[in-house]
Amino acid sequence: MKMSKQFPLNALRVFESAARQMSFTKAGEELGLTQTAVSYQIKLLEDTLGEQLFLRRPRQVTLTEAGNRLAPRISEAFAIMNDAVASLSNTSEGTLIIHTTATFASRWLSRYLGTFQLQNPGIAVLLETSQETIDFTRTQGDVAIRSGSGTWPGLKSHFLMKSHFTPMLSPQLAETIGGVKTPEDILKLRIIDPGDIWWPIWFAAAGLPDVDLKSRPISRFGAQSFEAAAAVAGQGVAILKPEFYTDDVALGRLIQPFDILASDGSDYWLVYPEAKRNQRKIRLFRDFILKIMADEPDQLPG
Repeated sequence: MKMSKQFPLNALRVFESAARQMSFTKAGEELGLTQTAVSYQIKLLEDTLGEQLFLRRPRQVTLTEAGNRLAPRISEAFAIMNDAVASLSNTSEGTLIIHTTATFASRWLSRYLGTFQLQNPGIAVLLETSQETIDFTRTQGDVAIRSGSGTWPGLKSHFLMKSHFTPMLSPQLAETIGGVKTPEDILKLRIIDPGDIWWPIWFAAAGLPDVDLKSRPISRFGAQSFEAAAAVAGQGVAILKPEFYTDDVALGRLIQPFDILASDGSDYWLVYPEAKRNQRKIRLFRDFILKIMADEPDQLPG
């Protein structure tokens, strides 16, 4: 008999349980059905197949010859399906897909991923970087680190760090003008990406709200990490997030001439779909990264 789209597949599940336990009552308890519902599903299957599958006796059922032929094959089929689902679940649970920007990944997150994997050896990490904000309904991913207000429909968000910024440059470039002592000194040097919206915000915070950079040569590098590399090479002054470049400062490749920090209100957040909030790998990564932030109180909101 060829199975049609209208074949009562749920009745097969009921039959498999009843045949395995030789009891309509126990099948109902296992599947959360009444005995009447179990009897209905078995009768529906028998009518569909044109074969009697059980002999009904008072307080006892036994398989007919047709039932005996069908039962082991159906049990095998459900076992195969269960294995397939378990295999998919194990693969999904074993890989954590993280989306973030190239700058955040290379300058901050990469410092800690090794520790996360040492603590959770059963979870592989796949890091995807992009300047675009991903849509979890269209792009495969488990968590993302993005900047913004922290409010996105359908997503659970956890605050990570303030997104503040300040000018940074190489000490050699600063020496070409005798040092950078005041915010006005920045204007004596080449500015990397003068069209960046962070510049007017920072100059306003530094007491220079009327600075106009529109006449400056345009230069766009596409990612903050590239702008930082250009600054290290002495090609100009970049406006950067200082927490990302502590190593460069320690090694003397960059300096932060002012303590003045500005923000555009777009802070960094860990986000993931609400529907995935109970997945073990997501909970483990969330707890791990939030503990790191708790250990770095200087990055918590003031």
